[in-house]
Amino acid sequence: MDVPLWLALIVVGWLGIKLVRPPWWLVAVVLLGGYLLADSFLSPAINTAIHK
Repeated sequence: MDVPLWLALIVVGWLGIKLVRPPWWLVAVVLLGGYLLADSFLSPAINTAIHK
């Protein structure tokens, strides 16, 4: 069974929010921060840290 990555991320995110119940502002900060860091000058450093 092949599941698209976007669908898996939505399901995992939904379960995380339902089970852990973090505040909505924290979810927004994490999502916005990740989006902004992905296109920043720090992205090569983050990429090498993740893939080691």
